[in-house]
Amino acid sequence: MEAYCVKCKAKREMKEAKQVTMKNGKNAMTGTCAVCSTKMFKIGG
Repeated sequence: MEAYCVKCKAKREMKEAKQVTMKNGKNAMTGTCAVCSTKMFKIGG
């Protein structure tokens, strides 16, 4: 799964990606950046 990393300022591969459900019921993906280990979040994943 690819997502935007705020620290790297680029689209990076997300490792340990998990699907979560937000409070409003929509799906999202959360994980960490494969390069810098910063938390990543992608809505609608």
